[in-house]
Amino acid sequence: MRKIRKIIVHCSATREGQNIDAATIDVWHKARGWSGIGYHFVIGLDGSIENGRPVATPGAHTKGKNKYSIGICYIGGVDKDLNPKDTRTPEQIISLRQLLTVLVKLHPDAIIHGHRDFSSKACPSFDATEEYKDITNGWKN
Repeated sequence: MRKIRKIIVHCSATREGQNIDAATIDVWHKARGWSGIGYHFVIGLDGSIENGRPVATPGAHTKGKNKYSIGICYIGGVDKDLNPKDTRTPEQIISLRQLLTVLVKLHPDAIIHGHRDFSSKACPSFDATEEYKDITNGWKN
């Protein structure tokens, strides 16, 4: 089992309301020459959680951080003009928090981050580190 130190939240950078799934992201990532989807989990507009890459396998989602991290992607993250925007639906907000809570229980040394903490990108279009610090810190105490 990999030692997970970070759980990194991403967005798909698709327009608000545009519904795609893990299979679509898998096609995109294979077109980039990757072995398959780089994220471990994908959260759909309806809050459904799809498996991506197996958690036991390092992801391909954050340069230099994949060996010890889990990548989660919610569908959305930009407005109609492709500007960064927190487009999470109420269902996505609930599912993301639930998934993060379970993952931190399973990997108590992990800290939740947004992709933007390690990149010049706006992804995931909100401050995941701040929003989920209660989950990370709650299991540390």
